[in-house]
Amino acid sequence: MKTFIRGALAATLLSAVSIPALAADLPSVKAPPPPVVYETFQPFQVRLELSGVVPLAGHGTAYDEGAFYPGATFAPYGGSPLIATGLSAGPGTVIPFASTNTSWSVIPTLAVDYYINKNFSIEAICCVSPAHIQGTGSIKSTFAHTWVFPPSILLDYHFTQFGAWQPYIGVGVNFTAYWGTRVNNESWPVMFSPVGPMTSALAAGGITGLSAQFYNATVTPSWGVVGQVGMDYMFNEHWGLNLDVKYIMMEPTVHAKVAGVIPAAGIVTYLPVRVALPIDPLVISAGVTYRFGGGSSAPVLAKY
Repeated sequence: MKTFIRGALAATLLSAVSIPALAADLPSVKAPPPPVVYETFQPFQVRLELSGVVPLAGHGTAYDEGAFYPGATFAPYGGSPLIATGLSAGPGTVIPFASTNTSWSVIPTLAVDYYINKNFSIEAICCVSPAHIQGTGSIKSTFAHTWVFPPSILLDYHFTQFGAWQPYIGVGVNFTAYWGTRVNNESWPVMFSPVGPMTSALAAGGITGLSAQFYNATVTPSWGVVGQVGMDYMFNEHWGLNLDVKYIMMEPTVHAKVAGVIPAAGIVTYLPVRVALPIDPLVISAGVTYRFGGGSSAPVLAKY
């Protein structure tokens, strides 16, 4: 009996020792790694767009800049035929019924962004646009043509919680330069005001107006605030479509010179005119978005 008990204890101890040893000899099996989420970040962006530029204002106000006739005819009125004929109250005053309109245009535009992070970007916008300024009222003529270069810098905030739809808003500053300004040598009649101090005397001699013609014009640069709202729809991390609307505060000043001719009196006078020209365009754009500059290869995963 004692021999049997000793044998059973020995077998039990032997099995207790051999099981861990056997488990140690088996190959190890580890759980699979968690899925790796790899999200690329593209810090650079280019948009190529087609934009419609629609002036919301464009109606300028014309001012007398001190017209002077060297002869004695208008000497009692400071040498100004505008004052003598009731078309001005003096230098710096508004010329009655003189205004302008500015044309709209469709142009290509280029916008380049650098993303500081996934939400904020710095955007530079550039384009070149032709502008046609049409005189109305007492300066009714094809006034001038000019080229407009309005680069803008904006800080944009991008909403990223809507998946492929990525709206954004932005605000910044605009500087607009103008070059290649030329006048259209078109003559138009200017009728004298009936309240002018010399109007009755001139009318008695059969002179009721003059023939005017712009012969020179320049446009001064302007600074203004620009704001925008827009939307990108991204097909993937690189390509997408874009639609946005910008408002630009653009209020240049046009300095022009007019030649006024009264053939019956043999008078030729030169009238400097200043036109305060608020344009304040709405720029509606649509185009293609391309993002780049981020990681292009998947991360190397550890082997198990």
